Amino acid sequence: MQIGQKWYHSRCSLQFMEEFMLPRPDSQSIETIKYAARLLSGAKRRVFKAQAVLNHCAGNLNHAKTVFGWGKDTIQRGLLEKEQGQPIADRPGRGRKSISERLPTLQADIRSLVDPNTCTHPTFENTFRYTRMTARAVLEALAQEKGYDKGVLPAESTMRDLLNKMGYRLRRVQKTKPKKKFPRRMRSSPM
Repeated sequence: MQIGQKWYHSRCSLQFMEEFMLPRPDSQSIETIKYAARLLSGAKRRVFKAQAVLNHCAGNLNHAKTVFGWGKDTIQRGLLEKEQGQPIADRPGRGRKSISERLPTLQADIRSLVDPNTCTHPTFENTFRYTRMTARAVLEALAQEKGYDKGVLPAESTMRDLLNKMGYRLRRVQKTKPKKKFPRRMRSSPM
C-alpha cells in the first residue's frame, strides 16, 4: 500500500466510523447522570442506569461502558428488571462479613481481658462498665495473650465501637484528691 492509498484508506474509515458511531453526550450531562446514579442504590440504581443507556447510548452496552464507566452485567440486570417490572433479588451473603462472623470467639476473649479491669458506676446511675483499657491496649493484649494475628484483628476505631456496643466505656482512674485545708477560724476573726 502506498502513502496516498494509506491516507485515503484511513480517511474513508474515519468517515465510515463517524457516520455509524453513536453520539456521545456532553461532559456535563455525563457527570450529572453519574452523580444521579451514585445517589441511588440497589435495583433503583440499576434501572436508572439501564434507562440512561437506552436514552443516551441507544442500548449499546459497550458504548455505555466507555461513556459512563458502568459494567455490562449491571446494565443487563437493570434492563431485565426494567423489562420484568420488578427487582431481581440480590444473592445472599454478598458483601463483607462482620467482625463477629469472621472471629466468633472475639467478644468472649475481649470480655476475659477487659473484665478484670472494669468497674461499674459508683452510684449505679447507668449500666455501663467503665474500663481503663483503651482499644489499642485491647488489640495488643489480644495479639499477645490470646494469640490472634494482628492482620485479622479489626482496626482501632472498629475495636472502640465494639467495646462501646459491648457496654464498656473508657474512663481514666481518678486519683483520690486530698481535701483542701481550710484555715481554722479564730474566735477573734470576723465571720
